[in-house]
Amino acid sequence: MTAENSLHDDDRLPVKMLNDRILVKLGDAEGERRSSGGILIPATAQVGKRLTWAEIVAVGPNVRTIESGDQVLFNPEDRYEVEVNGTDYIVLRERDIHAVAAERLDEGSTGLYL
Repeated sequence: MTAENSLHDDDRLPVKMLNDRILVKLGDAEGERRSSGGILIPATAQVGKRLTWAEIVAVGPNVRTIESGDQVLFNPEDRYEVEVNGTDYIVLRERDIHAVAAERLDEGSTGLYL
């Protein structure tokens, strides 16, 4: 990734996000997970409206509060998936982000996009 917030592979054209668009990459596969008490929850378990964390890979020029490398919280049902250079990503708008987690945020800041 370059300073212009774009993805780049030497054999392919660079990709740059436009306007308020954000490109994120999910961490581990959305499969089994463990509760804080150690109970294994299968991927097939029904969970109502669970938000998901992902890492910011690239941002458009009109994004104001989020930077590459930040972790963001969003609704996984409100997403568009795209494959770039064989890797799956999700395209969101800044207004679709519910919270931001980053070391650069002040302790007094909530990180919420309001």
